[in-house]
Amino acid sequence: MAYLGPPVALYALLFEPEHSLLRQASSPRFQTVGNDNPHGFGVGWFSDSAARPARYRTAKPMWADDEFASTAPHERAVAVLAAVRNATPGSALDERGNAPFVSERHLFSLNGSIAGFRDGIETALRAGVSPRRAEGIEGDSDAELLFALTLDRLDHGASLSGALLATLREVTELAGGSLNLMLTDGRTIAATAYGNSLFSYADGAVRVVASEPYDDDRSWQAVPDRSVVTADADGVSITSIPSGAAV
Repeated sequence: MAYLGPPVALYALLFEPEHSLLRQASSPRFQTVGNDNPHGFGVGWFSDSAARPARYRTAKPMWADDEFASTAPHERAVAVLAAVRNATPGSALDERGNAPFVSERHLFSLNGSIAGFRDGIETALRAGVSPRRAEGIEGDSDAELLFALTLDRLDHGASLSGALLATLREVTELAGGSLNLMLTDGRTIAATAYGNSLFSYADGAVRVVASEPYDDDRSWQAVPDRSVVTADADGVSITSIPSGAAV
């Protein structure tokens, strides 16, 4: 899930709601693959709009990690990207594979997996990553590789949503999968709904894009599959993925 808005305590955002990310880690309501997310979690946040993001990651399940829960009440943020992990089969179960992945101001996550990633697709996709971005890859997850591809698009001037769509196009030309990609620079959120649940929320100055609503507020809106959503201070826009952007 990603948040933009007035300063909020991370604990209030990620732990307190009835269907918070903590609850979703063990008992998701809409997740289409697996029954829980036991392979760790991560949180990236901006303390103000000018800051670079801070980040916390661990391979412990969110429900078993006391360190972040003890500090989260004291950390306030105007932008957040947080994710729990159900690792793609064959991936190393260490924090290097946990979202959010970070580069300068950008935070990225994947909800899903690339079909056939360990059966040749990984090699084909890695061949398309620039040397600069390949050097920044730390782990072996499909999510981090997707981030590298997305960063290459951003380096060439693409918008957040444009970079995600270009990455989605490249992957779906080779393979299928569940490819909900999420990206933020602390001022805008962009995400794709492609094979998994996605919701948006706007109320006053608050903007949230999340795999699942964290409460039962009626302002939550389901994002249709094969859509891209963009959220910023001006509002939330949802559009169908253009023909040819993904198969």
